[in-house]
Order: sequence, then structure tokens, then C-alpha cells
Amino acid sequence: MLSRLFVLMQYLLPKYLLTALVYRLARVNVPTVKDALIRGFLKLYDVNLDEVRGQVPGDFRTFNDFFIRELQDGARPVDADPRAIVSPADGTLSQAGALRGNRILQAKGLDYTLEDLLAADIDTARAFAGGAFATIYLAPYNYHRVHAPVDGELVAAHYVPGDLFSVNSKTAAHVPGLFSRNERLNLHFRTAFGPIVVVLVGALNVGSISTPWSGEIRPRKRGVVETVDLSAAPRDVRKGDLLGWFNMGSTVILLLPPDTCSWRENFAAGVTTVMGTAIGELVATAG
Repeated sequence: MLSRLFVLMQYLLPKYLLTALVYRLARVNVPTVKDALIRGFLKLYDVNLDEVRGQVPGDFRTFNDFFIRELQDGARPVDADPRAIVSPADGTLSQAGALRGNRILQAKGLDYTLEDLLAADIDTARAFAGGAFATIYLAPYNYHRVHAPVDGELVAAHYVPGDLFSVNSKTAAHVPGLFSRNERLNLHFRTAFGPIVVVLVGALNVGSISTPWSGEIRPRKRGVVETVDLSAAPRDVRKGDLLGWFNMGSTVILLLPPDTCSWRENFAAGVTTVMGTAIGELVATAG
């Protein structure tokens, strides 16, 4: 009952206005304000400060700078096995498995289509039909930077305008097509075993999504799919390289083509993972 009420409130709330207000508050650089926000956050959430690069709160100009914090060197070792697929982010696995044709499992009784998620041409979506997927939820306390799960060539990036529902488990269980209706950034890669896509899904209070080459992408509820300029981006990406970050928390979806990977046996819904940890293995090379 409480879950349904929480979801109903999201339909009624001015989500874009609330997100804009959080965006501005998170960027206040008055020391007393930003320090109070950071300390209040640390009282609510158990953040491992030992792995953070810099002193908290003094070395962070704003709350958002703390939220998108970098970690000390070596805090997230990346599995070096060339067959290993590593987690692109810290978080909790929502769902993982095989696609049923072009349909991706969201939660019990709910799914959505590749075409809706990718907002791309039919051939692009068809390449992943019957393939594998993993959906990782980043809670507020998690490290919020997203990294490459495998080696590959970055070939395209598309920003898809959309809604800003929360992406927690309660909302995922009750909002049809949640991940395909929220705003998102789709990063397309060419790899030795075929195409992959890393999807950064926006959410309530996520003021923006950023990449190292495009800067900040602010939420837009409506409009056409926007091709992100990759002229400043390195085309060859190594496993573990930084792809982007959420300015507040959200979800990452990983898509792989059919017959190319198997997820680790212990990689199941509800399991927590950290960036760089092997979550699966490549089992074939695409012809």
C-alpha cells in the first residue's frame, strides 16, 4: 500500500521543478551550507570515507562535488582477465538475464522493449534481441561514476528526453516501462564480440548526467533524440575507463548481443556489486 502511494505521489509531483531545486541546492558553494548538507547526508548514509579522494567536507566546493566524488587510486581494482565483464558501477543488481526476444525484464510482471529503451532504428535494437542484460541500481550512498565494462570503441551516444520517476525497487515494481520512459543517455560501443550499449538512466532529483567529453546534460522532458558530440571523446575505451557520472543517484543498464556472455552464478537480483568486479564472462566472439 505504501509503495503504491509513493508511486502515485510521483505522478502528481512536479518532478522537473523538484529536480531543478535540488540541482541548485546541490551546487550552493557557501561553506556553511554545503558542509551542513554533506554532514547531514553522512548521518543518513554509511559512506566509506577512507576511500574518498580528498578530505570531507573541506576539499569539496559543493554538495554535488562530494556526491560525484572520485576515489583514491586502487580503491576499485579492475579485473584484468580479458574474458571478464566487469560491473560498470557500484550498486545493487535489480535484474539480470536473457532478453525474451526484444523484451527486457523490469520487475515481476513488468517488462519493456529494446526499441523503446534505445529509441534507435530497428536494426540497432534487433542486434540485441535474445541477448543479455543487467540492470544496476545506484543508491544515494554509492560511488556515482560509471565505467566501461569491457574494452571497445565508442561509436555513438544519444540523449533521450523523458520523465524523471524514481528508479528504486518500489517504483520499478509499479511503473510500466520505467526505464524506457525516463530520460537516459545511451552509449554505443563496438567490441571484438559485437555491439554493446551502456544506458545511464536519469531519475527524480538527478539534476543532470555528465560525461568527460560532453560536459553536463540537463534534463529535458520532451524533444527529439539528441546525438551527443563525440569529437572530444577517445574512441578506444579500455575496461574500467570513466564513461560518465550521475549528479545524484540512478540506474545503469548493460546490453550485450546473443550468445556472447554468461553472468556469474552469484550475480542475482539483490546482490551488491562494485565497479571493476567481474560480473560475467565472454563466451564467444561475434562473427
